[in-house]
Amino acid sequence: MKRFGALALVVVLAAALAAPSELAAQQRRLVTIASGWVVGVYYPLAGAMSRIAYKAKDLNVRATVESSGASVANAQLIGTGDADFALLQNDIAYYAASGRTLGAFKDKPVKNMGGIFTIYPELVHIVAASSANVKSVRDLKGKRVVLGPQGSGTEQNALQILEAYGIKEADLAKAERIDAAAAGDQLKDGRVDAAFFTTGLGSAVIVDAFISGRVTLVSVGGAEGDAIRKAYPFYTLEKIPANTYKGQESVVTTPAVMAMMVARAELPEDLVYRFTKAIFDDLKQFHAAHAAAKHLTLETALNGMPIKLHPGAEKFYKEKGVLK
Repeated sequence: MKRFGALALVVVLAAALAAPSELAAQQRRLVTIASGWVVGVYYPLAGAMSRIAYKAKDLNVRATVESSGASVANAQLIGTGDADFALLQNDIAYYAASGRTLGAFKDKPVKNMGGIFTIYPELVHIVAASSANVKSVRDLKGKRVVLGPQGSGTEQNALQILEAYGIKEADLAKAERIDAAAAGDQLKDGRVDAAFFTTGLGSAVIVDAFISGRVTLVSVGGAEGDAIRKAYPFYTLEKIPANTYKGQESVVTTPAVMAMMVARAELPEDLVYRFTKAIFDDLKQFHAAHAAAKHLTLETALNGMPIKLHPGAEKFYKEKGVLK
């Protein structure tokens, strides 16, 4: 009996010693995904990726979604280590990685950012109040215009488009730098004449603005559109089909950049590999998050990729035969 009791005690002690390591194995690693405006497209896409990552059996992470100032802010969050994953525009990723163009990155490149995949074209929506009589970008001279949040990708897109039409910020009656929700409200209230939004088709803030019946879309094309593409080769020219938004009767042409997903280079290769695999293993759930998400396929995942891939993502694409 004594020998049996001693053996039982050893078993109990062994189990107790093993418990902490088993518990640690069960604990999920907390990672953060920097998204964008709650009323934009990044936020629901990040939410879908968070849910997919949580239920992936071999990933063992819990991803929290953080709303942010979008592209420029997200690149900076990666650089400082305050975000593990982030959504941003491919033009901003290029500026950040190369340390060019933007004051936020000039001579201060973000060196720890690796690409995962590009998702969908983000179209520059130039939304004008119907009462402002804005038929062309040229008509924005002397108008009150929202350029986007300070330091955002939208702000840069707005300034570059205005430049193609020979318009300087000083030519505007007023240049506002506020977030998308505030811009939408000010458009509907008549406090501004136009606003730039770089976002996917069907973004909630644009849908809401058109429900008011007081706004219209401004087209960018012709020689100016070609000039923008020549000066900034990461742009494409895309069509916004008629009736995409309530009361929008005509097709509108506008520049677009690609929304993409990046990761901190310091994240383990295996973690990013499994994260990437989890998304592509459950594209059905990802596509259900928003119409823009349906653009992501294995075949299009590297379209417009402007930076070096994270080793974990690179391993996945080589495994799938997308890369050699």
